Amino acid sequence: MNDAEVGLPVVITMGDPAGIGPEIIVKAFMQEPDLTANCLVAGDVACMRRAAAWIAKGGLPWSVALVEGPLQRQGVPPGCLPVIQVTDVPSLPEMGKVSAAAGRMAAQSVLWATGAALREEVLAIVTAPLHKEALFAAKLPDAMCPGHTEMLQAQSARHLGLDLARLPVRMMLANDELRTVLVSIHMSLRHAIEAVTYESVLETIRITHQSLRWTLGRAPKMAVAGLNPHAGEAGLFGQEEIDIIEPAIRKAQSEGLNVSGPYPPDTVFMRARRRTGLLTEFDVVIAMYHDQGLIPVKYLGVEQGVNVTLGLPLIRTSPDHGTAFDIAGQAIADPSSLIAAIRMAKTMTMRRHPPGAPASA
Repeated sequence: MNDAEVGLPVVITMGDPAGIGPEIIVKAFMQEPDLTANCLVAGDVACMRRAAAWIAKGGLPWSVALVEGPLQRQGVPPGCLPVIQVTDVPSLPEMGKVSAAAGRMAAQSVLWATGAALREEVLAIVTAPLHKEALFAAKLPDAMCPGHTEMLQAQSARHLGLDLARLPVRMMLANDELRTVLVSIHMSLRHAIEAVTYESVLETIRITHQSLRWTLGRAPKMAVAGLNPHAGEAGLFGQEEIDIIEPAIRKAQSEGLNVSGPYPPDTVFMRARRRTGLLTEFDVVIAMYHDQGLIPVKYLGVEQGVNVTLGLPLIRTSPDHGTAFDIAGQAIADPSSLIAAIRMAKTMTMRRHPPGAPASA
């Protein structure tokens, strides 16, 4: 019996309640009832009801029901959004404003969902956007991290009894046309360049291979982008490709991994872009730093981009946008990226736990 058959849900975290997270969650349930039929929200019932009321614009709002645990999702009727109350802030945060209260609510939602996933009480986590400044302002000991990725990594490592260094994770951003995985995530560009080491590049290649192997059902074809213009032009524009990146690729190849490069970063993404009727050279591009990898994916359409954390002992996806404080509370936010993140989480779940496989497979 697989996870879907025993009724385990996908949990969606509320995100920062001063942003568009609650709104896009309500819209996702309204627009995609079949997709969200086995989903529930970890967050705050009052915040979710406020979002539902805005979207209704004076009409009858979408029902929001309080549930006590993940399996109670099964008893919630169609047309009703189930929420587990996991926050303890007594009042509703002001929309569009950074606040410690909103950061606390967002962090509590993520921490609860991560714990539930590690205990195998839910199938996967889909995280609505949080605000990093608000997260730090909350000063929760378990949430003093640069973002979702680092928070999930720290909680997972603690659950497994591992030092943080023994649970390396990477960010993958994906849409229907392109996948890219990053060597470094949230740091300054100066520090990101310093983070391009033989060990970090090789580790990224290995994590990407392991994660995409079961997602695709085969070994992925991986391309590695260079750090410098023209991938260093044989040392004319920098030595990192020769001294660091090429040796890491050769080591991965010796382990049997299907990886090549380094390729000029201004053209390699086009070679990995999937388009109808055209062959694609690569399944994924490994980029050296945040903007190098994310700009190409976001240019192809933020509304379909999905952030996936690789290397965790759980499935986590997220929409490819932020809290959008400038439009929060106006009921105009587009839920497309969240819907894509839910769909990807469910696809990954089915591939990780195919019919007939035990829940812990």
